[in-house]
Amino acid sequence: MILFYQEAAQMESKLKGKLYIVMVGLPARGKTTMASKLKENLMHNSVKAKVFNNGDLRRKIIRENTSYPDFFNPENKEGTALREKIARINMQRAKRFLNLGGDAAILDATNTSISRRKKIISFLDDHPILFIECINEDKEILDASIRRKIDLKEFGHLSQEEAIASFYQRIAYYRSQYLSLSKKEGHFIKLDSLHNKIISEDIDSSIPFHEQIRDFLVSDIVKSLYVIRHGETYYNLENRIGGDSDLTPKGWEQARALAGFFKNKKIPLIFTSEKKRTIQTALPFQELQPATTIISLAEFNEIDAGVCESMTYEEIKNKMPEIHQARKKNKYHYIYPQGEGYLTMRDRINRGLKKALYLSNPNDNIMIIGHRGVNRMILSHFLFRREEDVPFIYIPQDRFYMIAATQEKKLFQLKRFQ
Repeated sequence: MILFYQEAAQMESKLKGKLYIVMVGLPARGKTTMASKLKENLMHNSVKAKVFNNGDLRRKIIRENTSYPDFFNPENKEGTALREKIARINMQRAKRFLNLGGDAAILDATNTSISRRKKIISFLDDHPILFIECINEDKEILDASIRRKIDLKEFGHLSQEEAIASFYQRIAYYRSQYLSLSKKEGHFIKLDSLHNKIISEDIDSSIPFHEQIRDFLVSDIVKSLYVIRHGETYYNLENRIGGDSDLTPKGWEQARALAGFFKNKKIPLIFTSEKKRTIQTALPFQELQPATTIISLAEFNEIDAGVCESMTYEEIKNKMPEIHQARKKNKYHYIYPQGEGYLTMRDRINRGLKKALYLSNPNDNIMIIGHRGVNRMILSHFLFRREEDVPFIYIPQDRFYMIAATQEKKLFQLKRFQ
């Protein structure tokens, strides 16, 4: 009976076809995160997939520290030989994986030079190859990505400034040999890895799982996203909008209760706005989870109320009745004089979401501590609402939204933490 099922599985694998997926791109462009997420997505759909990461293999088999930038200098013959050896080992392992019943072998490395890609094409000649090139030149997100990468042990002997400089020099060496994919090299997808946008492609039905892969690459995949509003502020007590108020004692109590609620659930990254009230709400997490990193993004700042900033709604009604009436008539499309509105901040909120997902690992719990208006826009990104209904989505300060959004399911839960 066991033999029967093994033979059936092998037959199913043959019918599905086999595929090498080769990542391409400069360091810190999201290749490893994309490769890991792609593997999980394929496996969820009964495709046996495995990632072969050159960096992980390098750190395992080379005892001495190879984080210094000259190791990646193309003129360093010893370093080049070692990197070629590592690439060859992973190619051999990938080929063996497919020969032993695997369906998709994902080679995760820079593969930025034509010479390296020619070697891959020559060696992996038994099954189709799909190149996926990750492209992202956003300076802010690149800096944040590098700060995450230098947490690796291989950078432990360096200060943060030295590690960042070292990593940028590594990128410079790779850039000196970098040539983007061309049609001469076979099937490929060039992906804006920050915005999940396909820049160009050459792919057809001869590539196994091509529809599934393409659909995945342009989708926001979220396993566990927690969307939380900051704790109570002094402006909240006075019903004032905007500003940069501190938390009240009750707000700090809410922040500590929130951190306590999540103390047994690892939160590697917390994204906040640049405003004190969101950062203060995140701080108690670092007391209970020292490894938690807080990243403040301008994209998650609350609506800029322009001339009405720091006013109460009653003051606006009495002193600027025309603004009060116009906004009441069409809250979603209304733009504060010298400020913004829901409509105009939509793009920056979506950009902030892209950044948060880009910087997070596939199995990370992601947390965003934002504002009422901001969180309404985040929820509307995943949950369909008519535009006129978005400004009225319920955003309490003693509860949070948990979101899971994959190709198979959409889950929204409002949970209490106090």
